[in-house]
Amino acid sequence: MPGSAAGEPVSLSWPADRPLFVVGIGADGWDGLSGTARRAIAEADVLLGSGRQLSLIPEGETAAQRRAWPSPLVPALTGLLKTYAGLRVCVLASGDPMFYGIGVTLARLVGAGALRVLPQPSSASLACARLGWALAETPVVTAVGRRLETVLPELADGRRLLVLSPDEHTPARLAELLTRNGFGASAMLVLEQLGGPNERLINGTAATWDLPPGDALNIVAVHCFSEAETPRLTRLPGLPDTVYGGDGQLTKSEVRTLTLAALAPAPGELLWDVGGGSGTIAIEWCRTHSACRAVTFERLPARREQITENAAALGVPAIEVRGSAPESFAGLPAPDAIFLGGGLTQDGMVDACWSALRPGGRLVANAVTAESDALLLSLAATHGGTLRRFQIYRAEPLGGFTSWRPQLPVTQWSVLKPSR
Repeated sequence: MPGSAAGEPVSLSWPADRPLFVVGIGADGWDGLSGTARRAIAEADVLLGSGRQLSLIPEGETAAQRRAWPSPLVPALTGLLKTYAGLRVCVLASGDPMFYGIGVTLARLVGAGALRVLPQPSSASLACARLGWALAETPVVTAVGRRLETVLPELADGRRLLVLSPDEHTPARLAELLTRNGFGASAMLVLEQLGGPNERLINGTAATWDLPPGDALNIVAVHCFSEAETPRLTRLPGLPDTVYGGDGQLTKSEVRTLTLAALAPAPGELLWDVGGGSGTIAIEWCRTHSACRAVTFERLPARREQITENAAALGVPAIEVRGSAPESFAGLPAPDAIFLGGGLTQDGMVDACWSALRPGGRLVANAVTAESDALLLSLAATHGGTLRRFQIYRAEPLGGFTSWRPQLPVTQWSVLKPSR
């Protein structure tokens, strides 16, 4: 059985003598394909792709059976490929199959060794070529199969970015999202059918966008401009407390910054945020990098709903929100880090978190009461780690003067779980 490029196990064995061809095809269709790509299509027994992609292949160029993708695709993909095992199969993809495309899914399914990928320029490459933008310096956000709010963490005044559209309605939805979040002055350029005979470019401004839906095959270029009063919401931890809705149950901005520093998120890592409150720790963990993931646990339904709303409003709608801990731990993959911000003194909570944490993972717990503070002292004596205490003061008016108002002191314990 072939392995994936990363050495991960694959779930479908594919015959080694019949590689699975994945051919990228652009809006220019057959004329834009290389000789190698044309031969792969011509010699195929089965041609798989979307209806639009299949229509780009002239009838006389291949005798292959044509099969349009079912919907939804991913759950049916394994069974579909099993149907054609042993035949010469060619999959059509848009542009570069490994750029948010079907090639990535197939590599995970059958392993990189079973594939022969023949890419075309991606939509991002073509867009940057039209615009004169540096591809390596232009962030690309996909809204295909994901909520459009994932664009939000990328927004910054003066920044340029590309948004991959799932359909013709995305530009209008994006314009509304930008305007609602203080970026209504942003310039938008919709690039349709790039590289093909029907290529079209449409300019506009987010706040005044009133153009009808165009072609479903499009990518949107955005040059971000924010209004003067728009708060700076960067990927760095410590967002203003005021951007979170809820009942006030949240880790304050300064302590949040120190807590995320102790948790030390890295791309692709998974956090469990136990005692989610308003979801601040999980949200800002995920904002540090688009590949970071989080599950937050909160016993109160109203707060769970608020976490979901906060996560969407701040651009990380994929955060999973579960009920009470530790009852809701079952069935989840082991986390790379756990933040224990609520329920610290609950019987069995720390043991359950420690047991669930992967070897080499990090656990960070904050305490504000004398009882939880004493528990952290005991835990540090048992497991080691580092203890810190923070005292934050905020300036507040006092009559005609200014005074320093102390916040509750916070004791923090951070510890690495031994690898063995």
